[in-house]
Order: sequence, then C-alpha cells, then structure tokens
Amino acid sequence: MTVTEQIEAAAVLARRHADEAERERRLPAPVVAALREAGLFTLCLPEVYGGTGLGPRALLEGVQTVAEADGSAGWCVGIASTTSSLASYLAPDIADKVFTSTETATGGVFAPNATGVIDGDAVRVTGRWQWGSGTQHCDWIVGGARCDDGSQRVCFFRPEQVEFHDTWYTAGMRGTGSLDFSVDDAIVPLELTYRVGDPPVVDEPISRFPNFTLLALGIAAAGLGIARRALDELVDLAAAKTPQFSTRSLAESSYAQTEFARAEVAWRAARALLHQEVGDAWARATAGEAVSVDDRVAMRLAAAHAAATSVTVVDAAWTLAGGTAVYDASPLGRCVRDVHVVTQHIMVAPKLHETLGKRLLGVEFNAAMI
Repeated sequence: MTVTEQIEAAAVLARRHADEAERERRLPAPVVAALREAGLFTLCLPEVYGGTGLGPRALLEGVQTVAEADGSAGWCVGIASTTSSLASYLAPDIADKVFTSTETATGGVFAPNATGVIDGDAVRVTGRWQWGSGTQHCDWIVGGARCDDGSQRVCFFRPEQVEFHDTWYTAGMRGTGSLDFSVDDAIVPLELTYRVGDPPVVDEPISRFPNFTLLALGIAAAGLGIARRALDELVDLAAAKTPQFSTRSLAESSYAQTEFARAEVAWRAARALLHQEVGDAWARATAGEAVSVDDRVAMRLAAAHAAATSVTVVDAAWTLAGGTAVYDASPLGRCVRDVHVVTQHIMVAPKLHETLGKRLLGVEFNAAMI
C-alpha cells in the first residue's frame, strides 16, 4: 500500500474501534499498530532520522484524516508526531537510538512539573504530570523538569521508569488515555535530555518550527477532523430524517439548508486559513529562512481560530440533528464531547488571543510559548 492508503486504512480501523477506545479510555492495540505502521506517530520526525520531510503539512492532513474517524485517535497522532520533532534537539547518535524507525511512538508533557538533580552525567528526576495523551502505548515518554543547576530540561524516560495513574475520567477525548504519569528518582542520562532554549542540533526545515507551534497545529487539526465528521454525519442524517410535525426531510428544510451552509463555509474558511499560514511558513523554512515570530503568531492565530470554529460547527450540526443526536448510537454525541476538549487545550484556548493580540497591536509580549 502507498502511504496515503496506509493512513486511510488506519483511519478506517480507528473508526471501527472508536466505541471501544472511548469505553476503555485508551486506544485499542490494533489501532495503535495501524497508526505505527502508517508512520502517523512520526509525521514531524526530521528527514535525517527517516522522516518524510513533508513537515507540518503532513501533520495537518494526517491528524485531520484520523480525527474524522475518531477524535481521540487523531489527537494521539498529533501529540506523538509533534513529540517526534524533539529528535532535532538530541545528539544524532542518541536520536537514532530513540527513533529507531518511523513506527516509534513518543509522547508526554513538556511542562516542568518535576525536579531534577544533576548527578554526574545523569539527572535524577522526580515528579508528576497531567495530560499524558497516549503515553501508555509510547516507546519513550518525555517530561519537563526544573534542575538544580538552574536549567529546565525535557527528559526522555523508558516506560518501565514511569508509573501511570488511573485519572482519565472525562467528558470527552476519552480514548486518548491522557492520564497522569509520574517518575520517582528516575535516572536519566543527560544525553537523553535537552535544555529548553538550546538551538536544535539538526538543521532541517522542520527544525525551524518551535514545538509549541507544531503542538498547536496538531490540536487544531484534530478539531477540524471532528468538525468534518460532524458535518458529514449531518448530511447522511438530513437525507434520512423527517423531523416531527414535518412532511419533508431535514435536508429539505430551508432552516437546515441555511444553517448547514453557514457551518460548511465556516469550516472551509478556517481550514483554508490554517493551511495557508502553515504553507507560507513552510515555504520560507524550506528556502532556508527562519520561521519568524510573526510567522508563529500567524499560525497560532489560525490554529486558535480553527479550534474555535470547529466547536461552532459541531454545535451547529448537533443542534440541527435534533433529538436524534442525544442517543449513544449517534456519532454526533462523541463529536460534541471531543471537540469541546480541543478548545480547553492551552495551545489553542481562547485566552491565547490576548497574547497574540499584543503582538498584532505592537505591544511587548512573551513569545516563548508561541
């Protein structure tokens, strides 16, 4: 199969297992295996380590395709793939050992919730993190730590060093398995860490995109995929459903036609803006230019807009579907639950507009997380 066919096949499998993923609160093993085989956990891996070299464009397409099938699976693809970009910050021989193939799965949390004590050529790490999306199926798990030498480091842990805590009982994105995880005096060689703020070791176009930017793009693409699924579900429903007290199908309702058209164009416009901004930045990166602060602001603005629009679109589809949508048998219910988690993520949350607005208005702002 071609790569595209593998991705589509993985999406079909994710759709088939979506109920199981939501029930078990993690991705089922067959879905994980299919996502691995399709290279969907390493879409941002530098080309020198076997990555595709397609960069954030492949991230947007891959995440959206899988999220249309199951929002949780798409979310996990985005998290793992953006984590794979961290190979840029490891020494080449170490990155080769971590990312042994495009099937390697990584994930975790960059927030420095742990403490680290430098001990010779290693660091001893103790701490706990929330939102460990997909970490139960990862080959390596990352966690941020504040170290006693004043540095902030991102550390790569083996699964056997990590304890998982059964905390993931949520309204939406249940299948992501985003539970808490912790380490207790885990010894990590310094070569399996990097200091936050250090430049990448690899000089490739993907290495010019900050990880926070890539993370926001992945989350936004998951929202767009969920919204696309909601619209498609409504098309099928509208043709078959005759609303109560009506003699015409929902598709023949002038109100439904108007509101659906508004939702459809909102989705298309949000997706187009996101792809435009990412495409412009990628073109500069592939030409050897830096991804500027203004590039990053433009992409983050588009990502936040895509996430917010996805919520609006899904809510519109849910409302138009009427009482049919409230039943567990309707995929629209999962779309609603999942999409409202998207805008809760700090990378695309509404509060981000304050930071971006400062830059747009020429006011001093902190670009560290943009």
